[in-house]
Amino acid sequence: MVDEKPNKYEYEQQEYLPIPTYEQATSSRPSSSNSHLGPAEISHDAERQGLLFNSSQQQDGYQPPTVESARSSHDFLTSSGGSSQRSSAEALRREIQQMDVEEPGDPNSRANRFSKRFTSLTHSLSSINLPFRQWLPSGQYIRARIPSLPQGIRFQPNWIIVGRIFAIFLVVFIIWLFFISDLFAIGSRRMTNMFNPDNLRAYVQGHIDADKIRLNLQHATQFDHIAGTEGNYLLAKWVETSYQLAGLESVGLERFDVYLNYPKKGGRRVAIINPPELAWEAKIEEELAYPPEFQAIQTMVFHGHSKTGNVTGPLIYANYGSRQDFQDLRDKGIDMKGSIALVRYYGSQPDRSLKVKAAEQAGAVGCIIYSDPAEDGFLKGEPYPKGRYMPDDGVQRGAVGMSSWVVGDVLSPGYASLPGERRRESKENNPGLPNIPSIPLAWRDAQRLLQALKGHGKRIEDSKARGGVPDVEWWTGDARSPTVHLMNDQIEKDREGIYNVLGKITGIEQPEKSIIVGNHRDAWCFGGADPGSGTAVMLEVIRIFGDLRRAGWRPLRTIEFASWDGEEYNMIGSTEHVEARIEDLRRDAAAYINVDVAVTGTKFRAGGPVFASVLKRILERVPDPNSNRSFLEIWDENKTHMAGLGSGSDFVAFLDLAGTASLDMGFEGDPFPYHSCYDNFDWMSNHGDPGFQYHKAMGQIWALLILDMADRPVLPLDLDVYAGEVTNYVSDLEIHYGDSKTPKPQALNFQSLKAAAEQFVVQARIFKNWETAWSKAVTDSGGFESLTLANQRIEHNTRMATFESDLLDIDGGLPGREQFKHIIFAPELWNNYGPAYFPGVRDAADEGEWELAQKQVDKAAGILDRAARKLNS
Repeated sequence: MVDEKPNKYEYEQQEYLPIPTYEQATSSRPSSSNSHLGPAEISHDAERQGLLFNSSQQQDGYQPPTVESARSSHDFLTSSGGSSQRSSAEALRREIQQMDVEEPGDPNSRANRFSKRFTSLTHSLSSINLPFRQWLPSGQYIRARIPSLPQGIRFQPNWIIVGRIFAIFLVVFIIWLFFISDLFAIGSRRMTNMFNPDNLRAYVQGHIDADKIRLNLQHATQFDHIAGTEGNYLLAKWVETSYQLAGLESVGLERFDVYLNYPKKGGRRVAIINPPELAWEAKIEEELAYPPEFQAIQTMVFHGHSKTGNVTGPLIYANYGSRQDFQDLRDKGIDMKGSIALVRYYGSQPDRSLKVKAAEQAGAVGCIIYSDPAEDGFLKGEPYPKGRYMPDDGVQRGAVGMSSWVVGDVLSPGYASLPGERRRESKENNPGLPNIPSIPLAWRDAQRLLQALKGHGKRIEDSKARGGVPDVEWWTGDARSPTVHLMNDQIEKDREGIYNVLGKITGIEQPEKSIIVGNHRDAWCFGGADPGSGTAVMLEVIRIFGDLRRAGWRPLRTIEFASWDGEEYNMIGSTEHVEARIEDLRRDAAAYINVDVAVTGTKFRAGGPVFASVLKRILERVPDPNSNRSFLEIWDENKTHMAGLGSGSDFVAFLDLAGTASLDMGFEGDPFPYHSCYDNFDWMSNHGDPGFQYHKAMGQIWALLILDMADRPVLPLDLDVYAGEVTNYVSDLEIHYGDSKTPKPQALNFQSLKAAAEQFVVQARIFKNWETAWSKAVTDSGGFESLTLANQRIEHNTRMATFESDLLDIDGGLPGREQFKHIIFAPELWNNYGPAYFPGVRDAADEGEWELAQKQVDKAAGILDRAARKLNS
């Protein structure tokens, strides 16, 4: 039975669960009725356990037929799980210890080596660097100076007295050693760590294998794997096996039962039904991405979390579907009420869910979103399969739930959807769900709709409002436009099982503190780039860390690895995980490192300013495969800036709900067949990254970052840089909403927030000065760290790790979207992918609620000031 205690997680070690039939998968019986929780633990430590699935019965879920061809390869997948067993851990230790590569550009590397040498004692006493050793006489010297007795005289010592004298000297020596040197007290939790940190970095960087990453991606893209389907469950079992082969601890599946929707065959329609002479129906589905002999069927075209509906209305074109685009139509006298809105992807409203929301608010009864060749198709370059761009039949699937309002399972905002959880919110008038049906289309189908608008409404003269679909005269349409029928009849599952895959390597100095590493596994189809590239790289990184673990290495802090499920719908798996252990994370999570799409091009990008210094140090080590210059040189040359994080991936819940310092990174390039079935292994191996060299570079950066975050004595987050960025955010607020720019009485007074930002700058500088002093003290003492200094360092790390959670408005949250707690970062309300710095202020000011906005200014100032002062108190 299900353990009814919240946050009680249990785990299974079952070999493989049976796969359901389509009838079982789409039955009305809740998936939770066919499952129970097993007895074993998966946990952050012995007191905090992870939710895992254990069932001998069948998994409930929508069943894509493509998995049928994958079943025969299950043994192959699990047997090649991405980890190489070493015949000898000692051989690996020797290989690491023989490396002697200096870390470039790190002025603290000498101090770090001294500290690591001191706190990483080997099993041999001869390796201990005693401070008085150079003054001790040698054994030969002592023997030469012992006086001898005259010949014939025998000496018979009193061994009891000798023993007592020896014991006195031994006690005195131990007392001196313990209280003067602190030798045995310091690093007592790290006595098995015997590796030079520079050698570790060299080993990690030198052993990332592009061929293994390529093989991982080939495995991960063999079949489509939408969240909640048997395809994604099968992939979860393969990832789980890869974790186990790598030697991770506490490996298992974590289950949540969440709301998901799926397309129904014959349930979607887009057609012109009036006038009769223009009658036409869209194909909707993409062509098969692979020849029929290799692939029977693939994911149908639909929007995740879309509204079920069957509507008709006049067709009206609304450019990118932003609120301004609909306002422009109103200004031209075009009424959207009762219409079907036709909008294109990207542009001034990059979030598809907010396009649907804006259409709904404008009065439309349905929304069609199409992929325009001016944005990602032939007008950019050669389309797939000859090139990297979207073909004419390519369709961008995606979710249309409002994740800037509600993140995670939309029926359980603020609490985890554990199996057996009874609380559920309604789907009707849910702030996280749209209230009108929507469907995505290829430009091949949208072309006919656009042509049918000729002569209706206003002719579009502005080139920025026209797309790139050929053979079209661009008109807006109006109430007299041709009538379009939009139908979206779908399968809706209020409780569908999704599965995160978890594993870890326990730290030895602060095992309760975690560096969490994540990538999502679910995809809208095959997921070559999104998210397969990230999954393939993460499994290779895990293989490397598994080798280190087998050789006896342990990090100072625990490293947790997570393969998230349900990200594509609404970052569901990661959010439910965070909500299930929210208090633990706020107390003990030191950092979250996210890679979603690892590679679609050659330009490195990253977000999360508190990581700026450590990331630049790593970028200096890693060369660009094309130019052979370091990525740091290219970064500086392009004047790249690390912005804050908005939304769109699994860092959201960690940063905005739990207050965990978060980083998101990857290599990006020109548009690709995003969320279509053409985003597959063939696309990646021929166009995205043919030699998988940028995947290798991503693996090197990722692994080195994990190593630094988990194993540097001082946690390498830079609050000094962070404070400077916060000061800039406040200045930007004042420019937009301050009394110098805004007519009274709407002006906002930012003096309290400016003072808090200045206090943060002062406290962050003092905080960083301690790190400099610590480094000097360790260096000056020949690499020795006193017990007092070690305790101060651990306390320093703890304060640094919890600073982000001190920025949470735990008892309040953002007005109107209280699930989000961070006072500095949150998804922008009307641009989900962009960050809204001080979102409470911006939300209120943008809606003209000036009194509320001023309260949010003062509240943010108070929280920031308290958090800053706490750093050094």
